[in-house]
Amino acid sequence: MIQIYHANNTRGIRPIWLCEELGIEYSVTKIDFSQEFRRQPEWRMMNPVGKVPVLEDGKLRMFESGAMVEYLLTRYGEGRLHPNPSSDAYAHYLQWLWFGEATLSRPLGEIVNHRREFQGDKEIPEVVAEMGNRAGECLTAIADAVENQHFICGDAFTAADIMLGYGLHLSELLVPEKMPEKLQPYWAGLKQRTAFQIAKSA
Repeated sequence: MIQIYHANNTRGIRPIWLCEELGIEYSVTKIDFSQEFRRQPEWRMMNPVGKVPVLEDGKLRMFESGAMVEYLLTRYGEGRLHPNPSSDAYAHYLQWLWFGEATLSRPLGEIVNHRREFQGDKEIPEVVAEMGNRAGECLTAIADAVENQHFICGDAFTAADIMLGYGLHLSELLVPEKMPEKLQPYWAGLKQRTAFQIAKSA
């Protein structure tokens, strides 16, 4: 059985959400997300930079959430939750799949990192505001792309929606005022999915 090591509101939501959508059997092990735990040599053997998630599938171990999504789709997806790889739609799908991590989640992660290092009155508002503005530009791009359609790739839900959905979840937690109005129907639809609700509470 697939084992996912996870902490609340972290990128472990992505592989858990995907497993739920695909009906893949898995189990979740919750870990202590404190810096003390994540610096321990035992955890660094699981993830060399001390983060989560970690996925184990038999003897296989992975520590990058986007790669987990692609692995699970390739090994267990049976062609579901992505367009035909020989189509132009697949290139569009890949673009948004990686936009969710490389472009949207990056400034949001920087807000988290900044607040972890500069707590309370040590926080530098200008830094947080700049990262929020960058995230806001990403949200506007997604809003423009999903206007007049249900999902990022059209009428069909794909794993790209999972990758983006985690970023939207994080954005709502960190910079809720940046959510464009025309993006809200898309996000509301993702939040209502049973698989997301299970992943969020895992």
